[in-house]
Amino acid sequence: MSYFQKNDLSKELLKEYSKKQCIRIVQYVGNDADRLAELVNVFLGGPYRITQRAAWPLSYCVQKHPELIIPHLKTILKFTGQEGAPDAVKRNVMRFLQFMSIPKKYQGATLNLCLRFLSNKKEAVAVRVFAMTVLANLSKELPELKNELIPLIEDEMPYASAGFRSRGKRLLKELLIKNT
Repeated sequence: MSYFQKNDLSKELLKEYSKKQCIRIVQYVGNDADRLAELVNVFLGGPYRITQRAAWPLSYCVQKHPELIIPHLKTILKFTGQEGAPDAVKRNVMRFLQFMSIPKKYQGATLNLCLRFLSNKKEAVAVRVFAMTVLANLSKELPELKNELIPLIEDEMPYASAGFRSRGKRLLKELLIKNT
């Protein structure tokens, strides 16, 4: 199964949901922009189960080759921000955004989405933690963001999960060192 026929990606995603299958799909996509576009189309096209299953390998593909997602970033950000977007979509999109430099023209949309996720206590912890990291990364290019991000993280720390506190503590240290 090292080679998928066009339009077979949806079928492969439905066959099996495992780390092994995820790795197969990541290897199939490699650094091929057309194959990544195919995966993005499957991710955006649904139905729910396929979207959910495509999110995981998509995040690994982008982590390896972040430049390939740029042509699709506007659409993916809009899709992720929709009311009722699955946690798997939000989690994996926030996850891959941590590993890339956000182009200037998408920084505003990314910033708004991440702030919305981080400040929403009903969001899954992983979504909030990844959003916090994306915001910290963005603050390197947008230093004024630190003034909003630091108090937001500090206010959450006493009530947050262990995972949130761990990441928050590390990011606060980085943000406060670079803020002085």
